[in-house]
Amino acid sequence: MCYDERNNRNKKNCMPCMRIYHIPGPQGPTGPTGPSGIGITGPTGPTGPSGIGITGPTGPTGPSGIGITGPTGPTGPSGIGITGPTGPIGPTGIGITGPTGSIEPNPYNLYVQSTALPGGDGSQEKPFQTIEEALAVALPNGIINVLQGVYPITQQIVVSTSGLTIKGRAGSLILLQAPIIPFICNGGNITIDGLNMTSDQAYPVEFIQIAGDGNQILNCQIYGPNQSGDSSTWIINRGFVTQLNSTNLLVRDNIFHTLRQSGYLNPNSTGIIMNNVVYNTRGYVVDQAIFTFSGNSWGIPQNAVDIALLAGTKTGSPYDPLSLLEASNSSATISDQR
Repeated sequence: MCYDERNNRNKKNCMPCMRIYHIPGPQGPTGPTGPSGIGITGPTGPTGPSGIGITGPTGPTGPSGIGITGPTGPTGPSGIGITGPTGPIGPTGIGITGPTGSIEPNPYNLYVQSTALPGGDGSQEKPFQTIEEALAVALPNGIINVLQGVYPITQQIVVSTSGLTIKGRAGSLILLQAPIIPFICNGGNITIDGLNMTSDQAYPVEFIQIAGDGNQILNCQIYGPNQSGDSSTWIINRGFVTQLNSTNLLVRDNIFHTLRQSGYLNPNSTGIIMNNVVYNTRGYVVDQAIFTFSGNSWGIPQNAVDIALLAGTKTGSPYDPLSLLEASNSSATISDQR
């Protein structure tokens, strides 16, 4: 709507304007670019004077405090003398070779062999022939090793060196050939270990007699020759016997057989009997002694009695109740004579 139309809307003589519309024609080509508008640069002005002052003159250097070095003295002559000629080599000084030394026997570890040559020193290389030779030089707490062989016994062997062990090796056999006790142990802490013992005939003696305190019979096999008839009529040979008042004897892991009695325990002797095998005997005889029996067993032929408690032997522990004593020793047969 035109101006007149807005202002003369109510006027009757107002004629609407005639609108003229222009339709654009095609665009013409772009004209050339005009010259750049760069102005002329003016001349550079003069540089002003520098503002640095005048440097003053350098002052004189002071005198040095070092003195004058004196002249070097002359070198002295060299002190090397003339080397003399080498002297002749003397003859080689080879002396006479002495005899070869030997190893001394150890008195704490001696050896015995029945087939050894006479004159042995108890070493393993040169053993003694007899146990008696070794006992003569053995020291307390030492060992006598009884090597393979048969050892005939016709004289009593007394073992009194404290702590000594007589140890049988495989194949060693003590053969009693006289009515004497082969071993009497009357020291303390003596051990008979691993010896096999028998006799050429039945003698009325024990193979080991024990006195003193803390002795041991271990791992031995002790037996006699066969005897005819009932065992109550046999010659009274025994595996071991305790003397009166011997104490703390340990009898363990042995085999006793074909003897009148495996052991006779005299009054007031004490100790432990355990894990032994006994057969074809009349068993252990306890005569007022105090011993603990444990783990023992009985072979074939059976013993007439396994354990006999003689009159005067104490009642109560370690023997009573008898049922416990039997049970702890493979159902032992006990003759109670108390």
